[in-house]
Amino acid sequence: MSSTAHFPDPDHFQHQSDEFLHWLTGKPGVQINPKIRIADLRSQAAGRGVGTFLFPTKTAGPGRFAPPVSLAQADIAEGEELFTIPRHLILSTRNSQLKDRLFQNPEELGPWLSLMLVMIYEFLLGEQSAWAPYFKVLPRKFDTLMFWTASELQELQGSSIVEKIGKEGAEKSILQTIAPIVRANPNLFPPIEGLASYDGDAGTQMLLNLAHVMGSLIMAYAFDIEKPEDEEENDDGEDGYLTDEEEMLPKGMVPLADLLNANADQNNARLFQDENTFVMKAIKPISPGAEIFNDYGEIPRADLLRRYGYITDNYAPYDVVELPLEIICEAAGLANADAEEQPPLELLEYLELLDDGYIIPRISPHSLIDNIVTDELSLLLRTLTLPVEQLEQYRSKQKAPKPAFGPTEGAIFMKAIQLKQAQYGTTIAQDEQLLAQLAHSGAPGLSEETARRCRMAIQVRLGEKEILQNLATLVHNHLASSSQNGGSAQKRAANGDNDESRASKFQRS
Repeated sequence: MSSTAHFPDPDHFQHQSDEFLHWLTGKPGVQINPKIRIADLRSQAAGRGVGTFLFPTKTAGPGRFAPPVSLAQADIAEGEELFTIPRHLILSTRNSQLKDRLFQNPEELGPWLSLMLVMIYEFLLGEQSAWAPYFKVLPRKFDTLMFWTASELQELQGSSIVEKIGKEGAEKSILQTIAPIVRANPNLFPPIEGLASYDGDAGTQMLLNLAHVMGSLIMAYAFDIEKPEDEEENDDGEDGYLTDEEEMLPKGMVPLADLLNANADQNNARLFQDENTFVMKAIKPISPGAEIFNDYGEIPRADLLRRYGYITDNYAPYDVVELPLEIICEAAGLANADAEEQPPLELLEYLELLDDGYIIPRISPHSLIDNIVTDELSLLLRTLTLPVEQLEQYRSKQKAPKPAFGPTEGAIFMKAIQLKQAQYGTTIAQDEQLLAQLAHSGAPGLSEETARRCRMAIQVRLGEKEILQNLATLVHNHLASSSQNGGSAQKRAANGDNDESRASKFQRS
């Protein structure tokens, strides 16, 4: 996968790839199309990749790699199978022997933590692990936000992505669930690097480091494993508190499939699952010399950085800005965003119409305000402007007002945009200048790693600021136009204009 992850033993990079392929092709049921190769893409800061080409292992000078050499191979047709991996070769909780050596079933920990525990176990087995050659081609260091220092994260000041890292919560879960199992089974989880155990500060930190590496590998590389049809029929439906179908699916590491880089524009392959195998197929023709790309979907660059540790402009069209509820409430003059203390918020929360934040996508200068200010957002803005007497009427009837976006609502929204803009420590012009300096002369005094992370942070925050700037212009022009027309522009539901129809549309069971 495309990433700025760092691989160990760089001098043995190609040897590790060859060893991995030798191991993989020797397994029953594995089929690999002879037209494809694993490529060395470190010169593009992309680690390993898969394509119809091969990078030579010889360097073209200190720290430089020779250009790619395309092989004279036949085109790959749409629908052609690129490789097949049997289910039993997936690194998963079900396939690992750990489940047979513990009193507790690892699957009880849930999809994420159970696979994390299994991967720690298999990693500590070293050469005795059934997936030892596979671990050697997986990175150990990452540029995902989980591993950034506090000063590096400061470069993302203003972006809501920092609040989604969840490092503190992740470590709490690790210490509550995984640590007791590891410490109670030293024969299965032997201490490393001279440690006597995983107790104490040093042992705890080592265990957290191992868990973060495995968790990052899962986040960046793992696939959701669909259950075979015969198991789906026997599923008793007991899924605990999980309600998201994707979260309920077990996760697994699919050798070779996870080496494909991702590209929002050039996605040409997709992984298909059947009863016994995982099959990567071309979803469009692939010419000789081309790279094979998977796709992450339409995700903003901030999430690309958080989950995978890299940035590419191909995902810039999917950038978003989140306006937190707190900022909107501040713009409306409320002291806080506590629903118990603020009657307008209390009403919307009671009706289950209140969100913690509101997403604004990247917009064009010709966007329509109705396509940007959603009904949910305009409903919040309208409710915040209601006089006390009118708000009491809606509370007594237990229904919501009609969403509206007139001058009063627009003024609050514009103020919220300005408050959000003020959270960033730099302007658009300053960010553009900083990027130009990094590209021209680097970052004197900073390590290569920190400079790289700084550059990616600037790209993320710059994209968000551009959205806010365009949004402010759009709102200003809309309100000016409404004023000239002598009336407020209100958004109304297609099902009707009255309060009853609007409340009915928004009411959630």
